[in-house]
Amino acid sequence: MEEHVHWMEMALEQARQAAREGEVPVGAVLVREGQVIATGHNRREQHGDPLAHAEVEAIRDAVARDGGDRGWRLDGSRMYVTLEPCAMCAGALVAARVEALIFATEDAKSGYCGSLGNLVQDPRLNHRMSVLAGVGKEQSRELLSTFFEQLRARKKRNV
Repeated sequence: MEEHVHWMEMALEQARQAAREGEVPVGAVLVREGQVIATGHNRREQHGDPLAHAEVEAIRDAVARDGGDRGWRLDGSRMYVTLEPCAMCAGALVAARVEALIFATEDAKSGYCGSLGNLVQDPRLNHRMSVLAGVGKEQSRELLSTFFEQLRARKKRNV
């Protein structure tokens, strides 16, 4: 468990970076064989791209770096992310052949790795992964709560 906490702290730092950039604070770290192979955080607003979620950013970074014989396959990797992935990100994790997903907090409104459904463990798909939820849960919830409180306060002032 100590190892999971270590990697999740890196994902939380990515989430903090997203918040500093005015993005919803979600961060991701991809690890293989005890090494970080990629990181990512939300960049939807910056890139004007609805696909620029933390998980997709990390997957894109890993594939760009790794390439070679593995190509798009991230076999043997683990994704650490501060918020339960949505259906799009869950699908990307499956498509990339990520071995394990560790996420901090559930997303009751759009999470698709246990909350609204469970795409990453659907037995009908050709790839499934192990899932561990709750590592860094309180820190992630606090980041998200603070971000949205500040966002609502800014909107109120601008009305």
